[in-house]
Amino acid sequence: MAESESQIYHERQRLQFCLLHSLNNLFQDKDAFTRETLNSIAEKLVEDDPNKETWTTPLSLLLKPHHNTLTGNYDVNVMITALEGKGKSVVWHDKRSGASSIDLDDAGTLMGIVLNVPVKRYGGLWRSRHWVVVRRINGVWYNLDSDLVVPQMFKDGDEVRVFLDQNLSLGAEVLLVNNNA
Repeated sequence: MAESESQIYHERQRLQFCLLHSLNNLFQDKDAFTRETLNSIAEKLVEDDPNKETWTTPLSLLLKPHHNTLTGNYDVNVMITALEGKGKSVVWHDKRSGASSIDLDDAGTLMGIVLNVPVKRYGGLWRSRHWVVVRRINGVWYNLDSDLVVPQMFKDGDEVRVFLDQNLSLGAEVLLVNNNA
């Protein structure tokens, strides 16, 4: 592993806490977010929902509207609220435009890219979605997917765009995380 790669913070996957790991990888800080913080955000989203009574089901103790209390599996609302709480804004990328329309060179505005990718496990019997972060660190773009053993370095912006386009073609959602001016 190169010297610069050894200084990159990279949380590995545990249960379905990929959003927690992705956010900490995005901020390059193991303490940027905790499970408790994300759980609190998810609970507040329910409290603030004018239709919260529609969320009550026999499984409500385990399967909350915005996360699973045991395994994590947080939704996009938790991610957006968490990022906005850190002064970031989230822009949903229009997949019809492809990755070529993303300005990867705008280091002042673009903090990173979050993907929500479809996954199949156990021979396709279990389908879910997984959060992945791509971020530029010291001028180099990295795939900080918590399922990877180590971060994957991209050689240039074109390789990042190819990666994003491949994921878009497989049904991924791409969200741009921007620094607020």
